[in-house]
Amino acid sequence: MTDAPVSRRAETDHRLGFRTLGRELTGEPLTVRGSFPGWLAGDLLRTGPARFEVGEHRYRHWFDGLAMLHRFAFAGGEVRYWNRYVDSPAYRSARDTGRIAYSEFATDPCRSLFRRLVSAFRPPSFGDNANVNVLRFGEEFLAMSETPLPVVFDPDTLGTLGVAAAAPGQLTVAHPHLSPATGELVSYATHFGPSTRYRIYTRAAGATEPRVIATLPAPRPAYMHSFAITERYVVLVEFPFVAVPAAIPLSGRPFIENYRWKPKRGTTFRVVELATGRELKSYRAAPFFAFHHVNAFEQDGELVVDLCAYDDVEVVRALYMERLLSARPRVPGARLHRYALPLDGGDTVRAERLGAVGVELPRIDYARRNGRPYRYVYGVGARNDGDFPNQIVKVDVARGDATVWWQPDSYPGEPVFVRTPGNEREDGGVLLSVVLDPAAGASFLLVLDATNMAELARALVPHSVPFGFHGTYIPTQMS
Repeated sequence: MTDAPVSRRAETDHRLGFRTLGRELTGEPLTVRGSFPGWLAGDLLRTGPARFEVGEHRYRHWFDGLAMLHRFAFAGGEVRYWNRYVDSPAYRSARDTGRIAYSEFATDPCRSLFRRLVSAFRPPSFGDNANVNVLRFGEEFLAMSETPLPVVFDPDTLGTLGVAAAAPGQLTVAHPHLSPATGELVSYATHFGPSTRYRIYTRAAGATEPRVIATLPAPRPAYMHSFAITERYVVLVEFPFVAVPAAIPLSGRPFIENYRWKPKRGTTFRVVELATGRELKSYRAAPFFAFHHVNAFEQDGELVVDLCAYDDVEVVRALYMERLLSARPRVPGARLHRYALPLDGGDTVRAERLGAVGVELPRIDYARRNGRPYRYVYGVGARNDGDFPNQIVKVDVARGDATVWWQPDSYPGEPVFVRTPGNEREDGGVLLSVVLDPAAGASFLLVLDATNMAELARALVPHSVPFGFHGTYIPTQMS
């Protein structure tokens, strides 16, 4: 596969981040400006879509593009770079036949009524296109999307090794959690059928099968991209973006277009005990939508859930490729919100906004703060309402104030927090973000001091890295 042509105009703005990348590099030394911390020794692993068309056919949504893995390796202040496509059925079909053969989030090649009737009696024909998130769990390195089969890959070569244990349903999340109490992987899957259910499950490192710990009825399942966890509870937040399961196979629409915004339903918080699988309680709140949870914890008799909220699902529509490739796409911004659920038997959900800046693709000091009280969240945001994300933000959720890194006409990705060894401050570390610089026609890896958001260094990538979603940092001693 080769790089797709792009107009000169597109090379000077955000649209360069949606240009197909055909180039694959192996251990390319990167030019460094500034100084990467000498203690930074390990790998930043990321995934994201990198091919947005096959032959004459284009994928319709940002979430549909074929997955590519990226590796930035740090040692002695030097940085090397690898990138490689995930060798999925969807990728092989595109490479070998020149056509789109597998359904994605908003792209569905299954057009005939006969094929839809057949598909009604089997799980969707997703192609393990793991373009959303990466995770180390035990000895496995996993690339994930919302399909039930996570991809196992080699962290050194980025080669695809196979698939891991399947989730117990046809739709899952690419944001599983590690239990703060046991270290087990915790997630949930939607099992579509005559009686559609949410299945919350755990998996111990090395286990070949998940263990379902709770089954919740979901006659009108909601689209939920992530969920929250504390030391004792799992929290599913059912936004009023719901589907009629029986209608999906014969609808003639791509997967996400079977969901409908029903604000009169409100939003439901469903709380499940991790130890027993018992649904503790459901709470009702005003309608809103979110892709990403930030954190959850218990404090002063409340279960606190922080997330990046939208008023409605216009953001899903805004991320269709046709709209993103316009000269000035309008992308709704997420607002950092806190919802407090009473654990003493009350029903009233207390809601408040945290800070004034928009935040998406949020990260925290996950290893120490996940499921526990915390103070700082990092993410991307927009300087002006409706802009494509163009700044990195740090929000102090206790005070509500924010610190920002910004470079004119550049577009940063998710900032991954890496703690400085021996530093006990919650923000004692650095942030790693892949930034698109359209003027240079390329991307760079940025390192910021997480305490004051000052730039420490950047490593120049010899091509533009398509906009991706999530990644993880693996220190050398864990490799």
